[in-house]
Amino acid sequence: QVQLAESGGGLVQTGGSLRLSCVASGNLYSINAMGWYRRYPGKQRELVAITTSNGRINYADSVQGRFTISRYDAKGTVDLQMNSLQPEDTAVYYCYAGLVDRDYNFVQNPNWGQGTQVTVSS
Repeated sequence: QVQLAESGGGLVQTGGSLRLSCVASGNLYSINAMGWYRRYPGKQRELVAITTSNGRINYADSVQGRFTISRYDAKGTVDLQMNSLQPEDTAVYYCYAGLVDRDYNFVQNPNWGQGTQVTVSS
């Protein structure tokens, strides 16, 4: 089992920046990936960015070029720098840690943080 503690998020104007941070604890030997997902009201969580222990990074098309995820860290930390934020980035953001396959599919039950609200005003 892995526990995740998130920080960051908040309210920002269009074009502004925010940084999310996540620290994992527990059985870090059971994971090979950490990342960030977000959820809009009434929707399922969707990938924002993910980094794996073999050095791979993947971004959602909607954030490519605006968001930067820190590389996988065996100490269990992951940050998400979000620049040029837009109103459509408004969502609850969740830190993820777990085991994924080569296509970033979950191989086992994912571990989630409690979620942090990001709100971008127009």
